[in-house]
Amino acid sequence: MANLAALLLRLVLGGLLAGHGGQKLFGWFNGPGMEGTSGFMEMLGLKPGRPWAFLAGLSEFGGGVLTALGLLHPVGPTSVVGAMATRKAHGGKPIWVTEGGAELPVTNIAASTALILAGPGKYSLDRTLGIRLPAGLAPLGLADCRTHRDLRRPRVRDDPATGRGTRGPGGRRGLATDTEHPGPSFSA
Repeated sequence: MANLAALLLRLVLGGLLAGHGGQKLFGWFNGPGMEGTSGFMEMLGLKPGRPWAFLAGLSEFGGGVLTALGLLHPVGPTSVVGAMATRKAHGGKPIWVTEGGAELPVTNIAASTALILAGPGKYSLDRTLGIRLPAGLAPLGLADCRTHRDLRRPRVRDDPATGRGTRGPGGRRGLATDTEHPGPSFSA
């Protein structure tokens, strides 16, 4: 029964997240596509928006497909956790999705983490093809997600006169503006 449960969880979680990523990347299922997602990312302060939109869409789409297929485990569910691990969209709000909160991302993170811990199960392409990635890959991938989250955080800038951090957006000490920390420098 555990293998059937893993298959069901992989198909539902992976399928929905692949569709969600497809909305961002390709505009599938009445999604915003790259242009709309790029605008949303910029609204969140992730500038330029296009590379961030591409990363979000790719991690959801690619991670969802890999999760659903049970292929290259734990890359798929780890990518899903990475896509959901952001405070930009949901920070400071109540937990419930009706209030703009992180209810759904937290659920996706929990389901993905359960799959990372339990494995893809017997009914997976990994099992069929005899693929077994190192167990230490998941913690490395999750650490990489934390690194990417830290890259999105504005950097501290020092006032040359005092050597102390200056006030940035919202009057918070030590934060640079978004234009001083524009995000990744690659093109999608």
